[in-house]
Amino acid sequence: MSSSPDAAVEVRDVVHTYGTGPAAVTALGPIDLHVPPGTFLVLVGASGCGKTTLLRLIAGFEQPTTGTVTAAGRPPVPGRNAGLVFQQPRLLPWKTVGGNVGLALRYAGVPRPERSSQVTTLLNRVGLPHVAGRRTWQLSGGQQQRVAIARALAVDNPLLLLDEPFAALDALTRERLQEDLRRVSVDTGRTCVFVTHSVDEAVFLGSRVIVLTSRPGRVALDVDVDLPRSGVEPDELRGSPEYAALRATIGHAVRAAAA
Repeated sequence: MSSSPDAAVEVRDVVHTYGTGPAAVTALGPIDLHVPPGTFLVLVGASGCGKTTLLRLIAGFEQPTTGTVTAAGRPPVPGRNAGLVFQQPRLLPWKTVGGNVGLALRYAGVPRPERSSQVTTLLNRVGLPHVAGRRTWQLSGGQQQRVAIARALAVDNPLLLLDEPFAALDALTRERLQEDLRRVSVDTGRTCVFVTHSVDEAVFLGSRVIVLTSRPGRVALDVDVDLPRSGVEPDELRGSPEYAALRATIGHAVRAAAA
């Protein structure tokens, strides 16, 4: 069965099992997903439901036990088909902020004379002007995650994968970074797949939210988030009746799926 040419991500008949024999554990599936370009897809569910496993399959870090995964119509290749942001920033402490982003540009094949201006552009995009010369350990946790997002955006591909990147941050910083990421996704038009435990985060960030069942992870709910993605203040959006209704629907589905 061929993959759909208009899909940023296609997951077909996927089952993923860890181990073999009596000790084998099926973590995911069967599951099917069709993700059009430009979608901000959020995967939400209880711990152990297979969210990160599915993200790793899309990134190409693992191969499905059965079924197929494609990104832009091709089997994913780790580090090539997608920018990646993890729970921890994973920055190189011996390099400056600009050096970390510049290294990603180097691996992406950007000519050396062009890197400095692109570093500035990327750091401005994530709200970090004038920090290129600072060391990573001089930044707060939220600022380091912004650098990690800038580094992921340095790779010129249409897919961005994020595995609970704000989980370790305080509530205020988390909200600010959610707002930054939402703006960046609108500005760049990139397809995003975002993993979270937070229903509120899922509703705020996603243009589409998928709730996974407890192990093995399957689709319990697949809902489009019909909320404006630009031109509205974050507090106004979070306080709207439509936002509250979606949060209630998705929260109920998460609780039911984990039961």
